[in-house]
Order: sequence, then structure tokens, then C-alpha cells
Amino acid sequence: MTDMTRAELGALGEQLAVDHLIGSGLTVLDRNWRCRYGELDVIAADLERRVLVFVEVKTRTTDRFGGIEQAVTPQKLRRLRRLAGLWLASQRGSWAQIRIDVVGIRMGRGPEPELVHLEGVG
Repeated sequence: MTDMTRAELGALGEQLAVDHLIGSGLTVLDRNWRCRYGELDVIAADLERRVLVFVEVKTRTTDRFGGIEQAVTPQKLRRLRRLAGLWLASQRGSWAQIRIDVVGIRMGRGPEPELVHLEGVG
């Protein structure tokens, strides 16, 4: 794990998160959507229930900077809401519900990555 670059680690964590979301019945609509204000990691939807989910993926090899719960600060949440609004403005369709989730991936503690999915953090 330690010989991976930060970008490779992030890409691996994001793929694990996407696999988890698909396994949970969500459809991935977009990945790494960027605009001048930042990036949304994953945009997914429960198409049957018309729930749109903006997912922030946090991949860690250590808890030195806090756990997954501490990874998304109120400031980060405000930025995610702004980005979500910009993404929505560029789309058609309407959603019954919109939420922001965080998927945390913890690598290196055991043989398998640990995954935590926090729904509706903001």
C-alpha cells in the first residue's frame, strides 16, 4: 500500500466506493465532475426512488488526520452543496430527494480495505 502515490491510492479508493455504490443498487451518473469551484467525486442515483446522491470519497491509510467523520468539515460541506447546485443546474430532470454521502475507505490496517458509508451528511 505504501508504494502507491496519493493519486493512485485515491483512484483505487474511488473505484472501491463506486463498486460499493453499484452493489447498493445505485446507478453512477458521473465521476470526477469538475468546474472552476472544485470537483465532485461521484454522482449516483437511486433511479426507482428518484434520489440523487453526491458522494465524497475519502481514502485514508492512517487515522492521523481524524476518521471519516472528521474528513468532511462544515466548510467542505458548503463547497459540496455549491458544487451540487452547479451540477444540478446543468442537468435536466427532477429528483424527489437529494443528499450528500461520504464513503470512507481505510487501507492498510488489515488484508481488506475497510469501507464506511455515511448517508445524508449534509
